[in-house]
Amino acid sequence: MLLCLSPAWLMRVAAAGPEGEASLLVSKAVSFYPGGLTFLDDFVPPRHATYFLAGLGPESGHGREAAELARNLSCPTGVSVELAGLLEDRLLMRWLLSQQSGVAVPATLAFTYRPPGLLRGGDASPALRLVELSGKEGQETLVKEEVEAFLCSEALGDASQVAVRFSGWRWRGQQAWCLHLRVEPSAVVNTVLTLLEKLEEGESVLVEAVCPPARLPLPGSPAPGPAELAVRICTVVCRIQGDRPLLSKVVCGVGRGDRLVRHHNTLPRTLGMALAQCGLEEAAQVALLEQRIKETAEAALAAVLALEAGLSAEQRGGRQVHIDFLGVDFVLTVTGRTLTPVVLKLNSGLCLEACGALEGLWAVPRMGRSAEEAAAAPLVETMLRRSGRHLMDGKQLLVIGAGGVSKKFVWEAARDYGLKLHLVESDPNHFASQLVQTFIHFDVTEHRRDEENAQLLAELVRTRNLKLDGCFSFWDDCLVLTALLCRELGLPCSSPAAMCLAKQKSRTQLHLLRCQGPPWPATSLHAVACCPLESEADVERAIYQVPLPGVMKLEFGSGAVGVQLVKDGPQCHEHFSRILHDLQGEADHPGIGLGWGNAMLLMEFVEGTEHDVDLVVFGGRLLAAFVSDNGPTRLPGFTETAACMPTGLAPEQEAQMVQAAFRCCLGCGLLDGVFNVELKMTGAGPKLIEINPRMGGFYLRDWILELYGVDLLLAATMVACGLQPALPAHPRARGYLVGVMCLVSQHIELLSSPGSRETMQALHDKGLLRLNFLEETLIPGQYEEPYCNVACAGPSPAEARLRLLGICQGLGIDRPNYPVAHFLSHFK
Repeated sequence: MLLCLSPAWLMRVAAAGPEGEASLLVSKAVSFYPGGLTFLDDFVPPRHATYFLAGLGPESGHGREAAELARNLSCPTGVSVELAGLLEDRLLMRWLLSQQSGVAVPATLAFTYRPPGLLRGGDASPALRLVELSGKEGQETLVKEEVEAFLCSEALGDASQVAVRFSGWRWRGQQAWCLHLRVEPSAVVNTVLTLLEKLEEGESVLVEAVCPPARLPLPGSPAPGPAELAVRICTVVCRIQGDRPLLSKVVCGVGRGDRLVRHHNTLPRTLGMALAQCGLEEAAQVALLEQRIKETAEAALAAVLALEAGLSAEQRGGRQVHIDFLGVDFVLTVTGRTLTPVVLKLNSGLCLEACGALEGLWAVPRMGRSAEEAAAAPLVETMLRRSGRHLMDGKQLLVIGAGGVSKKFVWEAARDYGLKLHLVESDPNHFASQLVQTFIHFDVTEHRRDEENAQLLAELVRTRNLKLDGCFSFWDDCLVLTALLCRELGLPCSSPAAMCLAKQKSRTQLHLLRCQGPPWPATSLHAVACCPLESEADVERAIYQVPLPGVMKLEFGSGAVGVQLVKDGPQCHEHFSRILHDLQGEADHPGIGLGWGNAMLLMEFVEGTEHDVDLVVFGGRLLAAFVSDNGPTRLPGFTETAACMPTGLAPEQEAQMVQAAFRCCLGCGLLDGVFNVELKMTGAGPKLIEINPRMGGFYLRDWILELYGVDLLLAATMVACGLQPALPAHPRARGYLVGVMCLVSQHIELLSSPGSRETMQALHDKGLLRLNFLEETLIPGQYEEPYCNVACAGPSPAEARLRLLGICQGLGIDRPNYPVAHFLSHFK
């Protein structure tokens, strides 16, 4: 993140891409480091900008130069003079917001001279009256009639004053306005006529109601009347993942009710403090007002984003220009008997500046967690996300193994990110073969020949002259082959030895048991006793080495297929014999690792709650971690039933989980990649179940993207290309998700009914649930995997859980043999 204090430190050069686009080079800048260190750096050669944001207002001192630098860049850009002109046009924004349900704006009469096309189309609401002028002279009669009618209209409510001002980009930052009493129409008319003479095409003169400040009683105020103070509210709203608006912070100013409260003539304070100073401390009223402010501010940005979506690249100022944050100014007034935040104007920087001033107060660290979270945090996340997408646009990646329907999102996301994928896959008719740049049909199912196959594939890549930036896999069966191929091609990846160690479950545990430290706590504390099984004799020996009850599972398995709780010796022998008979090769159950053989292991069963930790690791450093909770399984099986994200663990336990998962990965040599680690939280701390040295499966990528705005797929592709993803060190979840699995054996009637599936899809489309399909065919069997996941969102785990339980009862997912309430019981 670099700060340029002069346009001379930046330079535009022609970009390789669409004609007219330019790259932005940085030759000098202020750089920032942890601990508050800053340096003035010179860059030789200059650095390429991957995101650009500039101040275009008159207060920046370099507005014109910044506008020229921002025009038509090839990198993502958060501002342009074209979009700033729209935002700072008070009339246009008021017209836009007046069309939004639940958004209050001051009653306004606008005289507009040759308005832009966006404003043509009549009045937006009873509170906004547009009068188009064909000329600036000879309008006395029209102005007089319109002003008198407006001042007498009910739209002005209790307002006793009106303000007359200009609207248009040319007048930004100027306080050119006049106040008049509502009962003095002649003075208003004269002011309007005077200002009309100065209008240029596309500009307007506004007559707007001055909203009377809410009369909030101060504590201890003498009777009979309250002291009158005005509250000015400014908010910062940011565009987050999925182009959705999110209120980031609210800051207030308090001043005398007979004077206009502005950004720079009042001290910033929190909403709660401002209301308390005005005498309003009733918690329910404050909470209701906070909710109204949030809804209105987010509706404002949503309206602006919808407007932006309809603009051409030329109208936005470039192909890569998008509004990533917005300042929304409110005044607090009373409508009827209700406290109402009324939107005065939108801005592109002043509200963020006010929030920064509040965050800079010496007392901020004492004000609690909410005060410490920076208003710009969601904006920075968006900047980093757009920057990462820009870096990955056009990258060439080789994907080993296409996976099933649960990985369909990979191909959709790749197209969205501009990735050029080349696929190696055993199935010549796989649907993904039509969605990639190059399809290489190659049998990757016989993993005992992975080293030989890696050499053959490397030769195929060279023969086809594929210029690869990276190679990766998200499919369990192909992880070792991928690491071997990366070694052959000289591409970034964790070592084949590390992948082999993590892939074989007993080797993972036995290796980590030997990691006695340092560092401390030793990684061996997280491993559990286990014994590999290849014969009946191994089973007999394991019974005396591993405490029972234990868990028996496939060495190379996935999806909990064949995993079972065994309580004694006979059960161990019985389950071992059954698996050896039923699951002999890939044809018996494709996609669960039988291409590696059907060897098994017996491991100690540990009591505790089960959790997933999804990690992003680069160069042996932990960049991000996401912890989720799993519900109780249907013993003696271990097929997943339910999950909740973010975790409900105490912060200390969550930190222990992350540390355990990270150290287990490092202990196996997994230094680069996106990994999924399954653990249990026991009375003695986290215990490892297994490491999946690839991106988390099932719903995890979707949930993390929804809650945190972080795409594990994008992170995985960046690491595969040797690029460090820029991720928030302490990501904040924006709500909770609680989900439950549907099984063919339990829900065949629901899943096979077209009407029921249509209902589920309709609920998904309306945002009432999240539906993730994990399998394609409805085939019941003894060794089944979940068919789909159904989840609900909520502001708390309890609310999300209740919503999900209600939907499950309505759809018939909840039933005596599949008690959803029990599966969700861990999430209370």
